[in-house]
Amino acid sequence: MGARDSLVGAWAVTSGEGLFGLGISSSTSSATSHSLGYATNYIPCSTSFFPKKPPQFNNRRRNPVVKFTCKAKNGETSPGKFDRRDVLLGLGGLYSTSLAANPMALAYPALPDFKHCVDATQPDNIDKTGIGINCCPPPVDRSRIKDFVPCVTTVNTRKPAYLFDVSSDYYKKYTSAIQKMKNLSPSDPRNFRQQANIHCANCDGGYYLVGSPELYDVHYSWLFFPWHRWYLYFFEKICQNLIDDDTFTLPFWNWDAPEGMQIPSIYNSGLTSPLYDCFRNSEHLPPTVIDLEWFYGKKPEDPKIQIENNLSTMYRQMITQSKTPTDFFGKAYRAGDDPPTIGDAGQIELTPHNDVHVWTGISEPPNAIDLGALYSSARDPMFYAHHSNVDRLWTIWVNKLGGSNFTDPDWLFTKFIFYNEEAKPVRVSIKDGLDITKLGYKYEDVPIPWLDDSAKPKPRAKAKTLPSAPDPAQVFPTTLDKPINVIVKRPKKSGIGSSEEILVIEGIEYDKRNYVKFIIYINEDDVNTCRPNNTEFLGSFSNLPHGHQMTAKARKKFRISQVLEELGADRDKVLVTLIPKSNYPVKINGIKIEFEDS
Repeated sequence: MGARDSLVGAWAVTSGEGLFGLGISSSTSSATSHSLGYATNYIPCSTSFFPKKPPQFNNRRRNPVVKFTCKAKNGETSPGKFDRRDVLLGLGGLYSTSLAANPMALAYPALPDFKHCVDATQPDNIDKTGIGINCCPPPVDRSRIKDFVPCVTTVNTRKPAYLFDVSSDYYKKYTSAIQKMKNLSPSDPRNFRQQANIHCANCDGGYYLVGSPELYDVHYSWLFFPWHRWYLYFFEKICQNLIDDDTFTLPFWNWDAPEGMQIPSIYNSGLTSPLYDCFRNSEHLPPTVIDLEWFYGKKPEDPKIQIENNLSTMYRQMITQSKTPTDFFGKAYRAGDDPPTIGDAGQIELTPHNDVHVWTGISEPPNAIDLGALYSSARDPMFYAHHSNVDRLWTIWVNKLGGSNFTDPDWLFTKFIFYNEEAKPVRVSIKDGLDITKLGYKYEDVPIPWLDDSAKPKPRAKAKTLPSAPDPAQVFPTTLDKPINVIVKRPKKSGIGSSEEILVIEGIEYDKRNYVKFIIYINEDDVNTCRPNNTEFLGSFSNLPHGHQMTAKARKKFRISQVLEELGADRDKVLVTLIPKSNYPVKINGIKIEFEDS
């Protein structure tokens, strides 16, 4: 029996009525460190940075606040008619055991197996509160699951966080909502820590894939953007319900524009504020300007230069490198596919998304926590402002840059389950969340300076004498523990049609628990003076620490046709430079250039 099989056997012994009535909770959980008393409650910051013993909490149940806003009749779908994806979902009594046992029988969306919820890390790893990383939400009756039915009376506007300060009425409403969420019973799925657990369980392997020993993860694939959109939607609805204000909206932290390139003041208003989190990087408090290509240990740039770098980073990621839905969203992820890796992620998920996480939180193991680590990131209220901006970038890519959503039914009909403002489980589909106005919100129309061509990265020099370097076959495979230069041959174009040259870094091997980053330059003779606002700065590879201890293997692709044209590159070869920017080992197995039809 392999290690993974052993873990599956160890974690799949749960019984009873768990999440959605499918047996998540362990019958012995009350006797373990994962008991509901402290594994799921809100853990406040304290002067004891990493307490050695789990803190004790008052587990007295409170009556949940329930306010009914929109009501829908049960059974909105036509009687007797089921979409095959509904049957395969295994929810609401429609579970097909034969297909679950053989997911290759039909192509269908990747679905989590809610029959078992497991620790989001191996047992020998604990989070920094001194307890095991357990993300399992509280039990709920399966019969309560309802399909989402939109009920929109008004469209509210999400505004940038920098517009508000601690004296504003908005701040008072926001802090009231978060404090009430933190005060809810730990058994209430709307409890702030439980909301963070929902993110952890779906984003750090709390579930296995239906019919598979592989862990389910909504990151690194076409699930990333839509899952987080729905997650924010229900979090916002819970806030509205708790303060009895249907007009309340989450703010967005628009780190993509100069006005928003600092930690917003409402999140840095003192230890007693519900929006404060002590597990943030103390070196990055205002007035420090965020670095969208940050790596651990990097010192701040001059603010003016940093703003220029950030705008160029946004141009590169949103425009130069995001020409197709796969570029932007990430690769398809269906049942039967290999688990997605970083190399399958969309451009925005890696940069700037990952970089904002590690810049804001504590990201250096063994102390990676809150925004600095995936499993704990939603414990920081800034997570929701950060992801509101990520969601906003989706609307910009579609509405202003001419991008298009996937039309594949296995994306459109992928379904998720969340708890609504009434603490009831609701089933949603990606297709139902594509028009945000039907979800009752939109984004404030603020300046987007990186859309301007002036933000486009510029070549440092038109003509360079590039240093000699070996062929990739002479260097790889190797551990990237020092700068590496290689001369990569450009392939000869054959056939008729438009093709894009793609730089491919193959076989990137790393430990998922670790913060990993390296930067890729092209035709650059002096990387020490090359910054993100230079064309030669091609991009980076970054891993946000996960809970699981396992070696991952990925490939990273960059579109380079436009870059090479702007640099006036040699028709036969280019210089590629890799620079490690983290302290943990990364193995590279090869580099090549190939054509991809555009």
